[in-house]
Amino acid sequence: MSGPVRVLLADDQQLIRTALRMVMADIDDVEVVGEASTGAEAVRLTAELAPDVVVMDIRMPGMDGIEATRRITASASVTRVVVLTTFDDDEYVYGALRAGASGFLVKDMALDDIIGAVRVVAAGDALIAPSVTRRLIHDFASSRPEPDRVQRELTGITEREREVLTLVGSGLSNTEIAAELHISVATAKTYLTRLFTKLDARDRVQLVILAYEAGLVSVGQESRPGQRP
Repeated sequence: MSGPVRVLLADDQQLIRTALRMVMADIDDVEVVGEASTGAEAVRLTAELAPDVVVMDIRMPGMDGIEATRRITASASVTRVVVLTTFDDDEYVYGALRAGASGFLVKDMALDDIIGAVRVVAAGDALIAPSVTRRLIHDFASSRPEPDRVQRELTGITEREREVLTLVGSGLSNTEIAAELHISVATAKTYLTRLFTKLDARDRVQLVILAYEAGLVSVGQESRPGQRP
């Protein structure tokens, strides 16, 4: 990506927006291009400003962040959405996942971590706060039990791709996957690209869901290649 990451802040709390804007103002590769206090305003400004990333609160007056995320990701826009949540807001996060969010952050994360997540998502990857990953994805996957379909989908991938999918489901980054499998980071990214294509997955979040649905990873389990649940 050339130029700074263009960010739209959507939160009904001005304090949150101000804090994020102040931090991002000192960062060369991130630029805040607008602010929204409602979901409807976030949708409108996304269409007008075409930001790279929307940092989206869930609980907002009128149209909430879930519906706003759904409308943004369903449009022709290439804008990606990072949702802000709290650990106990599971039902909202499930809805945001279904709506197409590419990231999940909890509001008590360090501001630097939030900035890092914005960069990750802008680069085309996805990020879920470690404190919520397994609980949220497992419960979401459990709500869509179609194991036969998932297993049929996985028959089209190689054993190495299956290993990479398992590690993605375990929450490992590209660098960690490369170290685990003794391959380069570039090679790890190549395997991920193949998985996106073969499994018709939009991003890393959907790969994590598939890993859980296929039984490659279970809650509380740090799965590794060759390990069967």
